Amino acid sequence: MALPVRLLLSGGETTLLPLPLLPLPLLRCAGRSPLLEKTRRTEEGKEMSDQDSSSSASQREVEGGVEGGLEGGLSSFSSSLRAVVRIKQKYQAMKKRRLEAALPALGGDGSFTGAPTRTSPKIFTFDELAPYSTSCSAPQKKKRRRRKGVQYPTRGRRRAPPKPAASRAKYCLYLLCVIVFVQVYNAIENLDDHVLRYDLDGLEKTLRREVFGQQGALEALLAHLRDYLSTYVHHKPLVLSLHGPGGVGKSHLGRLLAAHFRSVVGEALVLQYYVLHHCPLEADAPRCARRLAALVSAAVERAEEEEKIPLFVFDEAEHLHGELLDALLRLVAAEPANHFLNAVYLLLSNLGHAHVTRHTLHNASSAAGDAVKELAPVLRSSLEELHPLWREAELLPLGLLDKGHVMQCFLEEMTREGFYPDRANIERLAGELEYYPAVGGRQYSQTGCKQVVARVNLL
Repeated sequence: MALPVRLLLSGGETTLLPLPLLPLPLLRCAGRSPLLEKTRRTEEGKEMSDQDSSSSASQREVEGGVEGGLEGGLSSFSSSLRAVVRIKQKYQAMKKRRLEAALPALGGDGSFTGAPTRTSPKIFTFDELAPYSTSCSAPQKKKRRRRKGVQYPTRGRRRAPPKPAASRAKYCLYLLCVIVFVQVYNAIENLDDHVLRYDLDGLEKTLRREVFGQQGALEALLAHLRDYLSTYVHHKPLVLSLHGPGGVGKSHLGRLLAAHFRSVVGEALVLQYYVLHHCPLEADAPRCARRLAALVSAAVERAEEEEKIPLFVFDEAEHLHGELLDALLRLVAAEPANHFLNAVYLLLSNLGHAHVTRHTLHNASSAAGDAVKELAPVLRSSLEELHPLWREAELLPLGLLDKGHVMQCFLEEMTREGFYPDRANIERLAGELEYYPAVGGRQYSQTGCKQVVARVNLL
């Protein structure tokens, strides 16, 4: 690409000379580099000196031509032409030197690296500047790798990473433990409430004070009552059957239990059924059975409403007729259709008294507790043959009373009646009763304490 330059010759003639132009990016790059700037200044100095010398020589030749006139017109024209040629050659030489000093922007053949080959001059435009704009850009700084650090919230305040949230299952486990503890505590409190409601401690004191010579039977009786009365939900009624000879305290024990339960559950929830009084005739047994079932049903329904446990005492149970025994069996049987599960039945009879008497006389030195454990299986085997009702009952045998127990009965009765408890008088009254032959240094009464009340009334 060249720029036309008008040149004034001698004789007033002008001519046009093409002046090649360097690309604009090359000039910009050359202006930016200190080495190129120094090279450019050196070449410009040389060029200016060459131009001064050439201009002075041309001026001398022009002046000589003017002085020669028309005669030297041809020679002056040739000298001017030669000057123009020399100027063109010097310019091309200067151009070549500039191209060689243009660093890596130019190739070995004098053309731009990567630029298309030019075969003919072209008009200068700015469209071709884009390919060369990035080739000689200023040296770029090396990019530093940014280290990945901990990212914090964008609010500007650095905070520590949040702690992992605690599992909610732990709190659910704590809650479950608290619920179980409360339930167990309430159950224990309910058990205590039931036991306190029936005042079994007071009942124990009363029985130990009023009943003599039956420590083993009393302990077993109180143990059954504590186990049954400690809760309100049961799968079967509690049936206790006390067996022993006459005068050992069966009826007296039944009266004490009935009086105690009347004081804690009420009169309507306690039934004392005397067989010889309520149903003496066997012909009336069916009617008595229906009436007995109605009484028990009414008492149990009322006890269910009040959440209490009733007591039914059957004295002289050995006189119960078959219909009454069947009715009682239906009431106490542990069947799904039975709705009378929360009740206590106490049967008092002298059935099996022969086994009790024989065992007591043969084992006079044995403890009462051992006697209860040994006699229960023997009594059960003999009573089950009579009726299946005894299979549902807990059998508690009451042993014979010795002379010391009879004297305690006299002392208690005399104190109740207001007599002075003279020991000599008590021994005299106790000696008037009939006893079995002494066994192991102990005398057992044949009638127990049954005649004590009559003897005291004769005083």
